[in-house]
Amino acid sequence: MVDPFAIVRPYLQPITHSLPPAIQEPLTALLTPKCYQILIDDINPLASPSCIKLAVSKAIGIGIIAASSVVKIPQLLKLLNARSAQGVSFLSYLLETTAYAINLAYNFRKGNPFSTYGETALILIQNVAIAVMVLTFSSKSSTRGVPWPAIFVAGVAAAAYALFSPDVVSSNTLQLLQMATLPLNLASKVPQIAEVQRAKSTGQLSAFAVFNYLAGSLARVFTTLAEVDDVLILAGFIGGAALNAVLAGQMVMFWNNSGAPKEVTKERKKA
Repeated sequence: MVDPFAIVRPYLQPITHSLPPAIQEPLTALLTPKCYQILIDDINPLASPSCIKLAVSKAIGIGIIAASSVVKIPQLLKLLNARSAQGVSFLSYLLETTAYAINLAYNFRKGNPFSTYGETALILIQNVAIAVMVLTFSSKSSTRGVPWPAIFVAGVAAAAYALFSPDVVSSNTLQLLQMATLPLNLASKVPQIAEVQRAKSTGQLSAFAVFNYLAGSLARVFTTLAEVDDVLILAGFIGGAALNAVLAGQMVMFWNNSGAPKEVTKERKKA
């Protein structure tokens, strides 16, 4: 077999062999010593297809984590600019936040590589912020002066503390909760899908967030297959990807719909 790296190897190895510890150590931890030796020191990826698969998975995982740091920012900005939560389901974000909190604690306590679930923490924080805005801009949030946004944040904080504490939530209980995130994750998409279908409009729903969610969930199926031997986590990503595809389809279908309330239009006609 012809080695395509034979020509460039003599030129690249002096560089890879002299990488500073600040680069060597993180890469070794990320790729494992064996794959670092094959891919970086020897520059011989064809010697180990499994190392190529691992490197691709790590690259995708890091890319997902980086993208997740801003994936919900457009949604936040849309809510802030519109001062309206039209088309955005609080129930959907409540269920998704619950599932993400459980998933984050499960992965952390199982010791899974951070590159396979790191975006969960970043999206969780953004979800909480969006849910608070939805409550704030919703007429229901001010009913009888009840501070629903503050209550919601306090509830999330208390749940997170319990999930990350083995003394409060045992490993067996956490595994059962992780099993429950499969239907919970799927259910979290249903209210949003139903809201868009009812209104025939995406309202203040962000297309950037929807399509990035779809791409991220599909990529996570690959990274989970490559790095995490856990059927529960894999099933969650497959199910999530399927419903994200439905939501993305709705985004395309109702792209040009203004979503103006029909009641208002009727009243104007009568006037």
